[in-house]
Amino acid sequence: MMAVTDLMVSPAPQQDVIDLRKYLSVINIHKWRIFGLAILVTLITVLVVLNIRSQYSATATLLIESQQAKAVSIEEVYGMNSSQQEYYLTQFEILKSRSIAQTVVEKMDLTNHPDFEVKPGLMTRLRDLLPFLPTPESELTEAELAHKAREDLITEFQKRLTISPIRKTQLVNISFQTYSPQLAADVANAIADAYIESQLEAKLGITQKAASWLGGRLGELRAQLDDSEARLQAYREKEGLIDVEGVRGLGAKELERLSEALTEARSRKAQVDGFMRVIQQYGTDKIERLESLPEITAHKGVQDVKAQQVLTERRVSELSKIYGAKHPKLIAAQSELTAVQDNLRNQIKKLIAGIENEAQTIQETVNSLEAEIAKAKDLYQDVSLKETTYQRLEREVETNKQLFDTFLSRQKETEVTSDFNSAIARFTDRAVAATEPVAPKRKLIVILAFVATLGFGVMLAFVLDALNDTIKSPQEVEGLLAQRSLGFIPAIPHKKTVDLPIHTFFSDQHKQYAESVRSIRTSLTLLALDRSLKTIEVTSSVPGEGKSTVAANIAFAFGQMEKVLLIDADMRRPTLAKRFGLPAYQPGLANIIAGREQIDDCLVLDEASGITLLAAGNVPPNPLELLASEKFNEVIAELALRFDRIIVDTPPVQAVSDPLVIAKQMDAVVYVVSADHTRGGAVRNGVAKLLQAENNLYGVVLNKVDMKKVAQAYGDYGQYGYYHYYSSSES
Repeated sequence: MMAVTDLMVSPAPQQDVIDLRKYLSVINIHKWRIFGLAILVTLITVLVVLNIRSQYSATATLLIESQQAKAVSIEEVYGMNSSQQEYYLTQFEILKSRSIAQTVVEKMDLTNHPDFEVKPGLMTRLRDLLPFLPTPESELTEAELAHKAREDLITEFQKRLTISPIRKTQLVNISFQTYSPQLAADVANAIADAYIESQLEAKLGITQKAASWLGGRLGELRAQLDDSEARLQAYREKEGLIDVEGVRGLGAKELERLSEALTEARSRKAQVDGFMRVIQQYGTDKIERLESLPEITAHKGVQDVKAQQVLTERRVSELSKIYGAKHPKLIAAQSELTAVQDNLRNQIKKLIAGIENEAQTIQETVNSLEAEIAKAKDLYQDVSLKETTYQRLEREVETNKQLFDTFLSRQKETEVTSDFNSAIARFTDRAVAATEPVAPKRKLIVILAFVATLGFGVMLAFVLDALNDTIKSPQEVEGLLAQRSLGFIPAIPHKKTVDLPIHTFFSDQHKQYAESVRSIRTSLTLLALDRSLKTIEVTSSVPGEGKSTVAANIAFAFGQMEKVLLIDADMRRPTLAKRFGLPAYQPGLANIIAGREQIDDCLVLDEASGITLLAAGNVPPNPLELLASEKFNEVIAELALRFDRIIVDTPPVQAVSDPLVIAKQMDAVVYVVSADHTRGGAVRNGVAKLLQAENNLYGVVLNKVDMKKVAQAYGDYGQYGYYHYYSSSES
């Protein structure tokens, strides 16, 4: 009962996981094809590489000097700075230049060398075979053709040349590759020689040009120097200049002295002006108030008078205490005091008058100093202007003199070094002829071809497997169609133009074939435990899937245990009558439904298998109408009373609608799929049609299964048929 339950369970939905076993099975299925393709391509590659000419490479090593030997330093003339990295990069590019390549090609006459013969390309060969095709060379002149051939040769020469600087050194490897080992060495050395000669020639040319240019410029610079010196001397004589800097210094000192005197005068004038404003404020008659002014009290004459006044006042005071008011001494003392006070007033008045005179004098002094400073400034500016002009003329003379001296020095250096040629590079190792070829790398090419073809074969197998949407195994029946698999029938090798013998089921040579059919019978029997499957329809998606053979074999399997009737309901292309050896006029199902024959007259017993056969009969013009008639239902009902099992062979679902009509009268439908042949879309479409018409599809039989492929893909599953056969026989 567990088996029935397993068959009834719908397959679980697929998960998006990588199934490595599937990929390995694809490789296992196609492994011999993959290896065959790899071996075939490898053999072709071996034949090709054996016919490829060997190429040899030779390498010369140069040391590029960073500091060239020279008599004097004239790097400025050459425009070189060998301390920079760009210098070496420039030299490497010169080695690879087209000019060096052209020099070597012409020197060694490689145009006529067999190693540099230009072989006609594919397009040239096609034009030779097809003269009507236009050729671009036909429009060129002989000179243009020769130029094109020479340029093509130089381009080919540069392709074979390799310049490889050695990291963190001044060394560079010059390698050349060609078919002749000696020629490769000669060319590598010739390239180095051509480079050294070109650099020497360029250096000599630059030296000669520099000498010529310096000689021409010296005359111009000498004239400029003479002219600037003459203008300087003329200006000195015109302005009467002897020591411009001394005159300018005296003027600066005089201007400084006048500025200091003016500052002092202005300060004094400010003081006097302030005192005069106070006097004007107090008034010249207010002697008593003026006496208190610090400027007056500080005057020595005033101080002396005031001291005398104090003494006189003291004596008057003393005498007034001794004598009376009319005493002569007292009167004399008072007279003296009055005289002293008058003297004080006179002194103050004189002092004020003197200050007024001083204010006027100071103003005149300030005016005079300002006028002198203005004259001194004008004189100083005039001297500065002359000095500026003089210095400009003097700088021009100095500059022309420096230029003249520099060019004269460079001319002398160039004359000295014009006949001294030091090489910019030298050989450290000359190229020698190689003993072993460097190309083609035959072993590597063959190995790569084998590996690449293996990879391509695996990829192609995956692509073909991805594009192949056919049903190839019972697992795919359940996984892709979501239908139960009733079993599979192995493919038996036979001629494609000849049908498989109908009684192969009973052959001792094909026991696995017969056991596979019995497994299908077992599956149908287990499915019929809860209901009767008396009538079973067998159909397929398209013609050629072997449904008639499957129907006959299922009938044979059931015929070993039951009374079975096999009906050929394919009235459009009937085949069972012919395959069972019945005559073409044998009456059958069409005759019975049409009412022209009786059932007993149409039934034929197959003695080899023990089953009864009902052929399709005469091909009617309207098969669908006959099968959809009530008469067909009555015939099936009557036959069901006579036989234990009825197997009905019907046309393909995708071809006509007959199977859909017949399915309504059947207890079960068995769908036959040709393994690795029928497209999955056609199968799914056919299954969908059956499920829409009548939901009695019991499962799928996978026919013509290649057991070797199944064994490669699923391991021991391919041996299931034999195991089942032996175990059932023993039981």
